[in-house]
Amino acid sequence: MKTEMIYYNKLVRDKIPQIIHEKGCEAITRVLHDEEFADCLKNKLLEETNEYIQDGSVEELADIYEVILAILRSKGVSYECFEAIRKKKEAERGAFTKKIYLEYVSESSQQ
Repeated sequence: MKTEMIYYNKLVRDKIPQIIHEKGCEAITRVLHDEEFADCLKNKLLEETNEYIQDGSVEELADIYEVILAILRSKGVSYECFEAIRKKKEAERGAFTKKIYLEYVSESSQQ
């Protein structure tokens, strides 16, 4: 019997190896060191963002959010601190509620 190997080489959610095992397959994994984990989180954020762009589903947004939470944990930033940063930026620069699209800026030449 020939064994087929499918290579993923990517960061996965914690329960994925267990789910693979329950399907009768073997998952070969390793634990990443901090720098490697940070790089993989960046790649995962791009992967999930691209999936959202293609799909547009709320489920993909949930995946993006999960990656953001993992990045915050890896940086030692609490959700509360992150939310305070977001609220400060919103107070200073606004949100996206008014759907404003900036087409161009005309600089006047005052002499």
